[in-house]
Amino acid sequence: MTVTRPARLTGAAVCAALALIAAVWILEDLAALGSPADLAWSWTGDPGSQYFLRGRVATSLADPLLLVVSVATAVAALRSRHAASALVATGAVTLALRLPGLWAPGSGALVTALLDLALAVGLVATAAAGRRRADGPHEQLPTRPRTGPAVTAGVLLLIGAVGVVLWEADTAVQLPPEITVDRFLGGRSLMGPALAPPPGWVAVILVALYGTAAASAFARARHTRAFGLLAGAFLTTTGLALLARVLRFELIEHFAEARTIEQMYVLTAVFGVLGGLTVLALLAGRGVPVAAPAPYGSYGPPPAPPYPPPPGW
Repeated sequence: MTVTRPARLTGAAVCAALALIAAVWILEDLAALGSPADLAWSWTGDPGSQYFLRGRVATSLADPLLLVVSVATAVAALRSRHAASALVATGAVTLALRLPGLWAPGSGALVTALLDLALAVGLVATAAAGRRRADGPHEQLPTRPRTGPAVTAGVLLLIGAVGVVLWEADTAVQLPPEITVDRFLGGRSLMGPALAPPPGWVAVILVALYGTAAASAFARARHTRAFGLLAGAFLTTTGLALLARVLRFELIEHFAEARTIEQMYVLTAVFGVLGGLTVLALLAGRGVPVAAPAPYGSYGPPPAPPYPPPPGW
C-alpha cells in the first residue's frame, strides 16, 4: 500500500500544524522563564524544579517530543510514498496524549487539546483515505525488517513495557487510592504543568506503544519501522529524563551505598537510554529487499519447441 501525493502533502501540512502548536507553547514557557536550563529541568520531572516553577510552566516532556515527532513525520510524508504507518502512528500518539486536556483545568489546555485532537484525527483519516494499492507487480512495497534486528528490538521494547508496569504497580501500592486514580485520570492532587497528561495515563500510553511496536517487530510487519522508531524515541527520551534526575542526585557515584529503590532508578534510566538508542539503530537500517516477481509468473518459462519439428509445425 502506498499513499497518494495529495494525501502526503496534506499529512505533512497537518504535522507542521501540530509542531507549530507545540513550538508556540514551548516558546511561551521559555519567554516566561528566560532560562532554557530551567525549562529543560522541568521537562525531566524533577520534583524541585516543578515545585518552584509551578504555575509558570505549561509544557511537559510530551510537548518537545511531539514537536520532534511531528517534524520527522512531515519530512517522511514528503519524501516517501510509504508514510501511511508513520502518519497513523503520530496521529494515534498525539490523540492519546492530548485527550486528558479535555477535562483538565484551564482554557489554554482545553483549546490546545481540541486543536490537537482535531488535527490528530485528520492525520489518521488522511492516511486512511490516501492509501492505494500498488499499480502493478513491479511497484516497490515497504520492506520488512530483518529477523535479527526486529526480534532484538521487540525484546527491548517488551522489557521497557514490563518496566513501566512494574513502576506503576509499585507507585500504586505506596499511594492512597484517590491519588492513584488522579494519576490516571487527572485531579486536584496533581500539580503538574497545564498541558501535562496525568503520569498514570502516560504510563498506559507507553505500555500500549511499546507492546504494539514489539508485536509488530516480532511479526516483522511492514509498519514495524514507523511504530518501532516512535517507541524507541519515547523510550530514549523518558530514559534521558530519568537519567538527568539520577545524575543530579549523584546516585550513580554512590550506587553501591544507595537504597534498592534508588539503584532501580539508576538501572531503569540506563536501560531506557541504551535500550531506546539500540531500538532506533536497529530499526533505522534497511529492511529485507523485496524479491522481484518471476518474469513468467508461477508457471515458469514456456516449453522449448520440439526438435526436430514435426511435419506441419
